[in-house]
Amino acid sequence: MNKKMTLIALLLATTGFAAQAQEKVLNLYSARHYQTDEKLYDNFTKQTGIKINRIEGKEEELMERIRNEGANSPADVFITVDAARLAKSDELGLFAPVKSKLLESRIPAHLRSDTWFAFSTRARVIIYNRNVLKAEDVATYESLADPKLKGKLCSRSGSHPYNLSLVSSLIAHDGEAKTEEWAKGVVANFARAPKGGDTDQIKSVAAGECGVAVSNTYYLARLIRSDKVDERRMMERVGIVWPNQAGHGAHINISGGGMVKTAKNQEAAVKFLEYLASDDAQRYFADGNNEWPVVASVQTNNPALDAMGKFKADTLPISALAKHVATAQKLLDRAAYR
Repeated sequence: MNKKMTLIALLLATTGFAAQAQEKVLNLYSARHYQTDEKLYDNFTKQTGIKINRIEGKEEELMERIRNEGANSPADVFITVDAARLAKSDELGLFAPVKSKLLESRIPAHLRSDTWFAFSTRARVIIYNRNVLKAEDVATYESLADPKLKGKLCSRSGSHPYNLSLVSSLIAHDGEAKTEEWAKGVVANFARAPKGGDTDQIKSVAAGECGVAVSNTYYLARLIRSDKVDERRMMERVGIVWPNQAGHGAHINISGGGMVKTAKNQEAAVKFLEYLASDDAQRYFADGNNEWPVVASVQTNNPALDAMGKFKADTLPISALAKHVATAQKLLDRAAYR
């Protein structure tokens, strides 16, 4: 009897251990809110057998949640958009260093740090109304402060991370004093007080409410690829300029992530980060959400991105932007760019 009970107990213990071993999970905190990412995550699970438990939220909320949870945080990986936010997460000590030859070989050095990695890029470009301006009128970010554009410029809030990252790059290239003068010139050229998002700026330019604005490229690509005829026709009135092509190139921002310092599933976390650099995942970013892959060798099939053409991208290390974000916010406040 005792022998029989011992055997049963052993079988139950072994079965329980096997079930636990098979339950491979990854707890993902994500500030990306794109429906196309569902396929991205499903494909990872199919390839690895690792189930993704996902919590979505706004960037600042998730960052604060990880901080408050401390050592008890279930988060294994945190992904978000914008270099400034990733750098802030790093500054708060949320990420752990990741050593991966695969990530180092596939992701360019200026698009990663020791603790986080970019997996897709988007450019911040200048858009203009073809009936109001010419491309040569707005060839650089610096030209947006030209007095000839008075009353013609629309913008989203200067405190938005997309604009903070752009201004941080200008500080890196042009210096703080010159960038503050630029910001004052931009404010003097406003057609209206800053409001709305990038899509609102595009529509305002197309409608003639303003002559020029800046936008992330994936918003433009969405409208170019839109199922709505009126949105595609609207884009015919909008010209796109790749800024600073004779100089440092167009400002690039990113979507990226890293392994949380208190991750309980570290092996799964590294596998997921490596998966995001795979050809399959890189194509999802490009073809599904109109972002450029960070892996140069990946072939994509996105007519809207192709239509925008080739361009020179700024190779300023993304991690360097973080050094100037606080300064960028202060000088924008002084210039009343809010």
